[in-house]
Amino acid sequence: MVKRKVGALEKIDANLSNLQYKIRRDPTSYKEDFLNQHSQYEHQREIFLQAPSSATDDGIISIRDLIDFVAHVADCYPQDTAQFPQDLMNILNTHHEELEPELREKVVGSLVLLRRKDIIDSPTLLHALFPILISTQSKSLRTLLFQKILSDLRTSNANTTNHRLNRTIQTVLYNLLTSDRTSSKGLWAVKLTRELWKRQIWTDSKAVEIMKEASLADNEKVVLGGIRFFLGGDKEREELEDESSDGEAVDMGRLKHQMAINKKNKKKARMMESAVATVKKKEKKKKQPHPLNFSAFHLLHDPQGFAEALFSKHLHNTRSKLNLEQKLLVLQLVSRLVGLHKLTVISLYSYFLKYLTPRQPAVTSFLASLAQATHNLVPPDVLEPLVQKIANEFVSEAAAAEVASAGLNAIREICTRQPLVMNDTLLQDLVMYRKSKDKGVMMAAKGLLSLYREVGADMLKKRDRGKEAAMGLRSGQRKEQRFGEEGVGEIEGLELLERWKKEEREGQRIEKGLPAEKGSEESGGEDEEDPGDWEVDEADTDDSVGWINVESDKEIDISDSDDDKPAAKKAKATSATSKVDDDKENAEDQVATAALKLSSLATTRILTPADLAKLQELRLSASINQQLPASQRKRAAQQAAALQARHADDPLTAAEIEGLASLSKKSTKADKIALAKAGKGDESVHQSTQAKRKEKKEALGKSTTNKEKARKKNFMMTLGKGKAKGKRSLVEQGRVLKAHVERSKRGGKRGNKGK
Repeated sequence: MVKRKVGALEKIDANLSNLQYKIRRDPTSYKEDFLNQHSQYEHQREIFLQAPSSATDDGIISIRDLIDFVAHVADCYPQDTAQFPQDLMNILNTHHEELEPELREKVVGSLVLLRRKDIIDSPTLLHALFPILISTQSKSLRTLLFQKILSDLRTSNANTTNHRLNRTIQTVLYNLLTSDRTSSKGLWAVKLTRELWKRQIWTDSKAVEIMKEASLADNEKVVLGGIRFFLGGDKEREELEDESSDGEAVDMGRLKHQMAINKKNKKKARMMESAVATVKKKEKKKKQPHPLNFSAFHLLHDPQGFAEALFSKHLHNTRSKLNLEQKLLVLQLVSRLVGLHKLTVISLYSYFLKYLTPRQPAVTSFLASLAQATHNLVPPDVLEPLVQKIANEFVSEAAAAEVASAGLNAIREICTRQPLVMNDTLLQDLVMYRKSKDKGVMMAAKGLLSLYREVGADMLKKRDRGKEAAMGLRSGQRKEQRFGEEGVGEIEGLELLERWKKEEREGQRIEKGLPAEKGSEESGGEDEEDPGDWEVDEADTDDSVGWINVESDKEIDISDSDDDKPAAKKAKATSATSKVDDDKENAEDQVATAALKLSSLATTRILTPADLAKLQELRLSASINQQLPASQRKRAAQQAAALQARHADDPLTAAEIEGLASLSKKSTKADKIALAKAGKGDESVHQSTQAKRKEKKEALGKSTTNKEKARKKNFMMTLGKGKAKGKRSLVEQGRVLKAHVERSKRGGKRGNKGK
C-alpha cells in the first residue's frame, strides 16, 4: 500500500486543530506552543499588511488558519491576546475592500466569536462593523455584516432587554438619518429597525422616531422604506408571531387514533406524553394576558406635526420627486394618521378633488384614503364638495355598475365616520339605487340606507325608515347628532353584554346540575356572586319590589276602593284610552329600565378587554340582525364575525371600496379554465379515485379496512380459514348465512346503523 503524501499546509492545519484541542484541556502545559503559533501569526500579519493585494495563496491560507486558531483559544490566554481584537478591527477597517472574500469572512467571524466569548462587548463589535456596512461596495460583505449585526442584537436582547445597547444603536441610526437626508445610507437604518421591530426586539417610541425621520428624508428609497414600515410593520410582526405559534401545532385527534389502532409500545407512549405536554403549554400560553404592545401609530410623539410635514413635503410640494404610486403610499399614511388620531389637516381634503374621477388610475385607493381621513371632528362643509363630486362623477344611470358601486361604497364609508356630511336630497337620490338590477350597486345602496336608519333616520322618507327607526323617532330615543358631540359615560349596547353574561351563567349552572338562580328575572340578570356588586343591602330590602318610577307625577293608588264598582263598565270606559297610554308608558319604562341597567353595570363592574371585545361582537350581531329577516340570522352572524375581525387600526383597502363589483363581471373562458384547474393536483401523476382516497386516509393517520388487511395477509396464514370453510356442512353454512343477514340488518358487529 502506497502511503499518501501530506502537504505542508495540511500538516499545519492538522497540527493547529490538535493543538487547539490540547490547549482547551490544559492551557498551562501548552502555553509555549501557543506563543510560538502566536508569534507566527504576528509575523504573517506584518507580511500581509505590507502588500495585501499581492499576497500569495499560501500566505492567505496560513494567516486565515492562524487567525481562526488564535480566536478559538484567546480566552485561555487573555493577557497575550489583549491586542488581537484590535488587530482584526484595523485589518477589517483599513483593507476590507482588498481582502480575499474567505479571509474577510474569517476576520468577521473571528470578531463575532470573540464577542460570544465576552472578550469584547457588543458596542465595540457593532461600532466596528456598522461603519463598514454603510460604506462598503461589496454586496456579499454587506449581507454578511447585516446578518452579524442583527444576530448580535438579537442575542444581546434574548434573556432580557439590553436598554443601554439599544439606546446606543438607536442613537447611531437616528444620527445617520438626520446628518444627511439625501444619502441612501439611511436605508440600512430603515432595514435594521424594521427587522428588529418585526421580531419585537425594539418596541419603544425611539424606533418609531427613527422611521419617522426616514419618512421625512429626501432620498426616495429611504422615504418609501419609512412609509412602508408604518403601513405594514405591525402586520408583519403579527404574521411572524402567528407563524411561530402555528409551528407548535399538534394534531391530538390523529395521535389518539393511532394509539387506539396500532400496537402500543413505550416509544408511542412517550410521543403521546410529549404531545399532551406541548398542547397544555400552548393552551396555558393562550390564556395568559397579552403583553401591552402598542402599534407604531400610537407611539408617535407628534402625529399632527408628522402628518402636516408629510403632506407638505411629499404631496403638496410641486418639486417632489415621487411618482404617483409612491405618492399614493404617502397619502395612505397621512389619511390613516388623520383618521386614527382625529387630526385636523384642512388642506388635505381639497387635495383629493382633482383625483376623484372614474378615469383616474387607482381611483379606489384615493377613495379609500379619503374615507380613512374622515372622522367626526372634520367640519361637514369641508367634506360636502367631495361627497357631491363623488355622487356626480360616479353614481349615475349612465355610469358602469362597477363605478357606481365604488362611488356608493365610498360615500357610505365617509358617512359612517361623519354622518352630518349628507343632505336630504342627495341621500334620497342615492337610496333609490337599491332597486338597481346590478348586485353590487344594490348592496351598496342598501348599505347606505341601513347606515342612515341608525344615524339619521329623520333624513329618510317615511317609507324608507323601517320599523325600528320609525319607533325610535316616535319615542324620542333617536335624536339628531350634533357636530363634535361625544357621548359621555355611555357605553352602547352594554345591556347586550349583561344579557349574554346572564345566559352564560345559567348555562354553566345547568351543566353542573345546579338549580336556576333565584330572582334572576327580578334582578335583571345581575350576578349575585359578582364581587363588584357592593350595594347588597339596598338591593335586597324587602320593601323594594321592582323599579321605582321617580319621573311620574301621578300617584299610583293600589287600594281596594274600586272593587265595589262594576268591572265591565269600568273596562268599557277605559279601553279606548288605556292602550295608547300603556304603549307610551311601556316605551318610557323600557328606556328608563335600560338606562338604569346601563348605569348599574357600568358603575359596579370593571370591564376587561375580553368583555369589550365581546361587547363589540354583540353590537355588530345586533345591528345586522335588526336589518335582516329571521331566515337570514345565521348568515348575519357570519357577517358580524367578519366585521369583528376588523380592528380600529386596520386600514380601509381599495377592495372594500370596490365591494361586489367583481361579482358583476362576467368570467371569461380563461378565468373559468384557471378556476377549474385550481382545485386539481399535479396532472402528471395519474391515480385512480381509490388510490387518492387511500392517500388521503394515510395523510389523516387512519388505518385500512379489514378487507384491505385480509387482501394483504400472507397466503399461508389464510389456509386454515379456507380449509374450515370447505369442511362446513349445509346446516352450518345456513346458520352462518342467517347470522350474516341479521348482523347486516342491525348495522354490522357494532350495531351502528343509522348513527
